[in-house]
Amino acid sequence: MWLSDLKIVLPDGVVEHGSICIEGEHIVDMIDRPVRNSASAFPVAGLTAIPGIIDMHGDMLEREMEPRPNARLPLDLAAHELDKRLAASGVTTAYAAVSFSEISIRFNNLRRHEVARDIVNALAEVRSELTVDTRIHVRFEVTNPHAPPVLKELLSEGKVDLISLNDHTPGQGQYRDIQRYLKEMERWSKLSGDYEVVTLDTVRAAQERPVAWNVIRELAEIAHKHALKITSHDDDTLEKIALMHELGVTMSEFPVSLEAAQAAHAHGMAVIMGAPNAFRGVSTSNNLSARDGVRAGLVDLLAADYHPGLLLQAAFVLVQEGLLPLHEAIKLISTNVATALGLDDRGAIAVGKLADLVLVDESAGQPARPYVRATFRAGRPIYLHRQLAAQSMSTLVA
Repeated sequence: MWLSDLKIVLPDGVVEHGSICIEGEHIVDMIDRPVRNSASAFPVAGLTAIPGIIDMHGDMLEREMEPRPNARLPLDLAAHELDKRLAASGVTTAYAAVSFSEISIRFNNLRRHEVARDIVNALAEVRSELTVDTRIHVRFEVTNPHAPPVLKELLSEGKVDLISLNDHTPGQGQYRDIQRYLKEMERWSKLSGDYEVVTLDTVRAAQERPVAWNVIRELAEIAHKHALKITSHDDDTLEKIALMHELGVTMSEFPVSLEAAQAAHAHGMAVIMGAPNAFRGVSTSNNLSARDGVRAGLVDLLAADYHPGLLLQAAFVLVQEGLLPLHEAIKLISTNVATALGLDDRGAIAVGKLADLVLVDESAGQPARPYVRATFRAGRPIYLHRQLAAQSMSTLVA
């Protein structure tokens, strides 16, 4: 099947009127002109083809499982509902983030290590039924001494695809400002239906929890044995960056300052920023603006964090703001992510790659925004907007 007369975004530039040929799961040919007089040509003139979006960190599963406080839904239902949302957002590969924490003042029982283990096991069972290639990103809180045995078990069973080391202790990292932390925890307590008052005493108790560095080193060694990539989270000091590098961490998620991002790059670590941050131009925690990171040439990847639809939107905002050309912006959500995660079979529109493609209308809506019109995963449509579905469903699924 040919997708004809597209604007095609390649890693090194843009083809204005090209065509892509799909056979089976792969791209088998590509030309720089429309296909004429072919029964297998599907007309998509005016649309832009980008590689399938790869999200290496999305927290949305928790919200699908508990859309309101104490309204817990089954994991299989939540996973299928999120799958539809991801496909409609142009995401073809997604790493669902599952956090292992203690019962803490973060008001999220879904992140208790016992519950998180059950989530990973259930997700491992259901993910083969999903349309998006869904993988598991385990987030380990470094002050939690109870998680390691569970994580070792899950790693040995091959249920984990990515691991990150997190430290949400107030007074450092994301929550360097204690007063801001107290205000945010008060807000989250109300949203979660838990009206426990967070005080300086509870903050001090959290700060006194020891970091289990011996355990973290052991987990890093196990991850390396299983050829898993490791990321760090909310890096804030040069010393922390150096330690993460020593542990074999290759990606720094959401560094909180320009200096931390620079240090990560100096150690050869890929820098990841949140797509919502890039879209809005500001961090919700008053930390590093993703746009400032882009201006400094320090951002390699964007992650959904809490909103998958903003991956595509953020990439185009960076173009509209004059910060990046289109092909470089799209690499932040595709090619660069695939490279960082070792996914050699996807991430770019090229002959031999998986036909993970997104067809985008760049001028839809008022004001004009890019919107997904079709998403292909391994050559098969997993989302179609009504405009394309009405043209020829039989051609697309042939």
